[in-house]
Amino acid sequence: MTTKEIKGSLFVVSAPSGAGKTTLLKRLFACVPGLEYSISATTRAPRKGEQHGKDYFFVSRQEFEQGIEQSRWAEWATVHGNYYGTSQDYLRDAAQRGANIVLDIDVQGARQIVKRFPDAVTIFVLPPSLNALEMRLVNRGTDDSQTIAKRLEAAKWEMEQRGEFAHQIINDDLEIAVRELCSIVLNHKKGGALGQTAS
Repeated sequence: MTTKEIKGSLFVVSAPSGAGKTTLLKRLFACVPGLEYSISATTRAPRKGEQHGKDYFFVSRQEFEQGIEQSRWAEWATVHGNYYGTSQDYLRDAAQRGANIVLDIDVQGARQIVKRFPDAVTIFVLPPSLNALEMRLVNRGTDDSQTIAKRLEAAKWEMEQRGEFAHQIINDDLEIAVRELCSIVLNHKKGGALGQTAS
């Protein structure tokens, strides 16, 4: 497939679980008009309040693995035992529309997207510290202690990869982090087209 020139901008936002990325992205969409959120597919079960087609496309492992075999994912990864991925058809259609797209994906997925779209704007959100991250995960109340330990171990690795991202935001003070994120997106939203790649 040859990826057509994208007229809009592609923003890739990654962070360890519990760093506050979801809250930041909600604020981003409130302060910057004209953005389109790329809804990922996942095989994990919905959390309380999450809706199919709004937060994620919740699919079976069989359906996701068929997508891998048929090259339907622009990026995909296994995180905490579950699959996550971004539809290639969606990105292709968005490219033709000239949309400004925001992808909320993990480090592995970000690497795959950057290979396809070298001019994607990459942003990594960090917690103030691992101790602060642990407290956030505990207070969130959605995971047991074993799952939290796994998330912390994954977070250490993810934070070590932050140098791969063009922009890094430490989410210590929420309002400051929101201003930094909105500023980055506004500065790049009307930038040049994304690079072309062929595969």
